[in-house]
Amino acid sequence: MEAIPQPQVLEAHDSERGATVRSIFGRRGAPASPASPPRNISESWRVLVVEGDQADRAALTEALARQGHDVGAVSSGADALAAHEAADLVLLDLDLPDLDGLEVCREIRAGHDTPVIAVTSRGSELDCVLALQAGADDYVIKPYGLRELMARLHAVMRRARRSACADTGTDGAAVLEHGPLRIDSGSREVRMRGRPVPVTRKEFDLLALLASAPGRVVSRESIMHKVWGESWSRRTVDTHVSSLRNKLGGPEWIVTVRGVGFKLRNLT
Repeated sequence: MEAIPQPQVLEAHDSERGATVRSIFGRRGAPASPASPPRNISESWRVLVVEGDQADRAALTEALARQGHDVGAVSSGADALAAHEAADLVLLDLDLPDLDGLEVCREIRAGHDTPVIAVTSRGSELDCVLALQAGADDYVIKPYGLRELMARLHAVMRRARRSACADTGTDGAAVLEHGPLRIDSGSREVRMRGRPVPVTRKEFDLLALLASAPGRVVSRESIMHKVWGESWSRRTVDTHVSSLRNKLGGPEWIVTVRGVGFKLRNLT
């Protein structure tokens, strides 16, 4: 990586998640160094750097801050799992001191849609495949140049924005209503009995798919293809279904058809 002066890095310490997130992303909007004015302020993101090597962590944090991004940094997988929900994008070192980076990536992907770029010195084709199968959106091999990293970061965020805006309802309807459940594809909002239900991007896509034909079984394969494409792990669907059941207020809303897939319960 290109040599860059090392700043004082924001570190996350062992504490409750809220305190961890505040310590990492507590300076959003702080001005960058006068010697290097921020660029692309209109596309400023919260980037979580997960890097076990102190020198690399400091250099990467400074480089991203100079690009106008709000940067947080942690050195362990445990801190990454505690802080990633507050980030728009995660740069994940696969060689961490406490947890396997691939497993950290799977855990992030299982419950959230935060884009992940794997950063590692492992350069074989197999390592690349394993990272992508674990849910990484892209893969950067050390040593790398800042221009390459920024190009990949922008490409990943462009894909994430397109994915977030693409869904307008599987059956073309702007709003899907199923009893007390209301799914607005235009605003990507879910309400249950008039109350908002906070869902992630993939949870919304999954729920909208099931709600497009209540009572009809949707196979696991179809769900994986339509919601996740090529980026998924074995537990992805089950994890998202479990999360949706909790958020909708009970397991009866999404019915498991053993050996086939899932369906939204039929209210008729």
